[in-house]
Amino acid sequence: MNLQKKQSMSPLDIPVLIRITMSAEEELSQVMLANNLGLSQSEISKSLNRSRYAGLLAGNYKVMKQALMDFIQYGIKYAFPQQPGALVRGVPTAHSAHPLKEEIQSSEEFVWPHAKGTVRGQAIIPLYPSVVQAALQNPQFHSYLALIDAVRVGKTREKNLAIQLLRRELLNEEYADQQESYY
Repeated sequence: MNLQKKQSMSPLDIPVLIRITMSAEEELSQVMLANNLGLSQSEISKSLNRSRYAGLLAGNYKVMKQALMDFIQYGIKYAFPQQPGALVRGVPTAHSAHPLKEEIQSSEEFVWPHAKGTVRGQAIIPLYPSVVQAALQNPQFHSYLALIDAVRVGKTREKNLAIQLLRRELLNEEYADQQESYY
């Protein structure tokens, strides 16, 4: 009997899928993704295979955006949990980074620990270590990851606002009529 090898999602898969959604399909390749994310081609290949198996990716680079959004909204905080840690210097994330920083007033800062960080705050371990450098080089990518971290570690208001913004960006949905219910 030939049983398929068990395929489990990895935290790395989320940044890879987000990076794919940000790119035009004709410019995508494993080499491009590896270079953009500071990963090896084998890590990208394994990530793409896991995402296909999970139903989050069809073909080579077609992200199933609704499925990805459902996973982020309902599963990511359980699959890849995180709690704020010690005070460290780092790169802002969650409600401490754009775009939530403009919407949320908070005295506590959340950061990805990083030597080149400019903010002191509670440590949030990123979904994958190399994505911090990739986020520093791409503000849009940084915003997506910060919103995902807000879903992972935020309070209800931060989570709801992050989900609203992610839905608008990933699915082109507007929630203007529901916005007041989030505040």
